[in-house]
Amino acid sequence: MKTTSWLLPAIFSMILWGVWGLFQKLATNHMPPRNVYFFATAGALCVVCIMLATSSFPLSVTSKGILFAVLAGACSSLGGLLFLTAINRGEASIVIPFTALYPVITIILSFTILKETITLKQGIGIVLALLSMVLMV
Repeated sequence: MKTTSWLLPAIFSMILWGVWGLFQKLATNHMPPRNVYFFATAGALCVVCIMLATSSFPLSVTSKGILFAVLAGACSSLGGLLFLTAINRGEASIVIPFTALYPVITIILSFTILKETITLKQGIGIVLALLSMVLMV
């Protein structure tokens, strides 16, 4: 039997990211993207502080884990700043769905680097996602 323990956190994640997109657009309507990014990062740091305050120590870390986490953070931060620039210049109804197609990049990288398999159904989904990118622009 398949476990669905991921489903509830995924639903809440989707909802929060949807609200996040709205707040980002509203913020860029009132401030330049760099300023929005600064204050959004302050909000993220509040969450990190709460997480650390409620965590047990010592934290379990490895050098490779730290390296990949820092690289992920750098990619996320730069992507977030570029997202704010895009949403400041464009419509939320176009920019957010377009950038939300980022999992296609992850799937391609997972296939090529991690040697994960892609089923025919998933492959069709990737092609349709790429087609949707073209149709949105």
